Amino acid sequence: MRTRKQKIILCSKIIAMLILLLFICFYFFRNILLEQLLSKATVKAATEYNCNFTVRKASFEGMSGVELSGIVLAPKNADTLFNIQKIKTSVNFWRLFLGEVQLGTLMINKGYVQLTQKGKVKNFTAFIKKDNTGTNDNDKRNYASFAYRIITKVLNLIPTDMNVENLVFKLDDNGKKASIDIKKLVLVNKQLETAIDVQTNTFSQRWKIKGMADPRHKKADIRFFNIDSGAIKLPYFDERHNLISSFDSIRLNVDSIEKSSGEFYLDGFASITNLKINHPKIARQDVVIKNARFDYRFLLGSDFISVDSSSTIQLNKIKLHPYIAYETEEDTIYKLKVAIPKMKAQDFITSLPDGLFTHFQGMEAMGNFEYQLNFKFNKNKPNQLVFDSNLKKENLRITKYGEANLNKLNSEFTYRAIIKDVLQRPILVGIANPNYVTLDQISPFLQKSVLTSEDPSFFNHRGFINEAFKQSILKNIRTKKFSRGASTISMQLIKNVFLTREKTLSRKLEEILLVYLLENNRIATKTRMLEVYFNIIEWGPNVYGIGEASAFYFQKKPSDLTLNECLYLARIIPSPSKFMYQFDDEGKLKGYAVNQERFFQKLMLRRGLLTAEDTIGQSVPFSISGRARSFLKLKVKDSLVADSTVVVLPTTF
Repeated sequence: MRTRKQKIILCSKIIAMLILLLFICFYFFRNILLEQLLSKATVKAATEYNCNFTVRKASFEGMSGVELSGIVLAPKNADTLFNIQKIKTSVNFWRLFLGEVQLGTLMINKGYVQLTQKGKVKNFTAFIKKDNTGTNDNDKRNYASFAYRIITKVLNLIPTDMNVENLVFKLDDNGKKASIDIKKLVLVNKQLETAIDVQTNTFSQRWKIKGMADPRHKKADIRFFNIDSGAIKLPYFDERHNLISSFDSIRLNVDSIEKSSGEFYLDGFASITNLKINHPKIARQDVVIKNARFDYRFLLGSDFISVDSSSTIQLNKIKLHPYIAYETEEDTIYKLKVAIPKMKAQDFITSLPDGLFTHFQGMEAMGNFEYQLNFKFNKNKPNQLVFDSNLKKENLRITKYGEANLNKLNSEFTYRAIIKDVLQRPILVGIANPNYVTLDQISPFLQKSVLTSEDPSFFNHRGFINEAFKQSILKNIRTKKFSRGASTISMQLIKNVFLTREKTLSRKLEEILLVYLLENNRIATKTRMLEVYFNIIEWGPNVYGIGEASAFYFQKKPSDLTLNECLYLARIIPSPSKFMYQFDDEGKLKGYAVNQERFFQKLMLRRGLLTAEDTIGQSVPFSISGRARSFLKLKVKDSLVADSTVVVLPTTF
């Protein structure tokens, strides 16, 4: 035993001597090693990134401290990326010995980092090129390991003792400028405090970030607010994206970051007060969220990334539990689930963001509800898309309407269309208007034609068609833009009577909620809704309602319209003001228009909406004989007499 013990002691002494020798060699040759490292960095910057990297002076302080001065990285033929006057830092030697870089202290004094784009020239292009080197597929798919590794490395580069002074971050995007000047950033004993000046072409502010930051235990609790009075404005986005946004304060809390049983967890919360957003695609006015909070749990595995369903989003009094997932185990699958637990309907209404639901202001309701949404999209099997929306009501009813009084549909009212922000002439919707037509006085052919083209299941659905929503979502995903809606007659009616034609998020959300209230509370009957629809929709230039349209095109009453005329009127509803472009210079319908009408007629025959006898009258020539004739660009101008010239529609179907 003694011999073995002696051997262990001897080996320990030898190892200790070797380590001591390494320390001694490192101590005496450390500056030479530092110069070699900087030389390699200079060569790499020049050969791989086409940049000049220089350090005016570099030296070690003690065993683990490094001081650099005059550090410059300048791309060739572009603006300097950064220029730092002085950096002093120290590393954890034992961590470095184990192959990890962990900063202990950091001091930065004077300098700037800038991103610029002048014309098409960017000074950071070389650093955002895609890495074409081969990677291990298993490593690439293991999101948990990758995230934990990256976050650990980043946190190790955040020192426990930091002092930064006069470091400026600049952005210049072809004259759209912003600068964030860190006058002071101090991290001592886990307490962070900063003083930041922000300057753009449109405003200047002073910000403050304060709170607890503990990079070694992976925890933080930081608050972000304005030193001056007023809200914090986001720089650059107002000029670059026409997005004006501000907030009073933000709080970010990171409670834990850990990896266990092959899964990565990130827990904490974020909150914001008085968030204000203004963008023409969101709403026509400021949208304000007074209080919002996100209690999050991000969960990553080897083949999935998700926001766990235990997370909670709170908007004023509205609480919801989201589940968002991206999975790659076999197919690429996107999932979204939203659950709103049972809540009071009035709390929901009062919690809606100001400016986003203006037509709900002043609305009052009784009862409770809960809501579930389930969405699933398999990129490899798109036709298996899942979209389920379910709302459970408990004694829910509207006791008072806001700006959008849906009961208006049941009585006489004045309708005014808005086209390109211009209010059009008033249309009285009621029997006092000589052009108003009751549903029983509208040709059955026209009713069937319009329902076929616009909303075949109008009398059966509750405002929305799930299958149409699915097809709309699929097309929007494929085109990567909002290129197709799923509009029903109910939605068109709400949009025309109560809203506008503006293409904003606000209008679409209000449309969905108002349609739900209209249909599910049975505020108006289906026949009344259809009658109002026929009497208000645009059917040509300054032509509203079927009473005006039948006279404008055919000098007839709506009850006397033929099948051909009804097919034509139904088909032009999407673009009525451009009807004249469907005719050639001889007054004949162009081929694509003829084919569309053939398609609708065959569809109606298959569905039993027409019989063979109904099509017999198509031998009668189709003609435009009303004021609409003056809009046609004919080779020979006629006197607008009904029988002087006939616009012929081929009748062979």
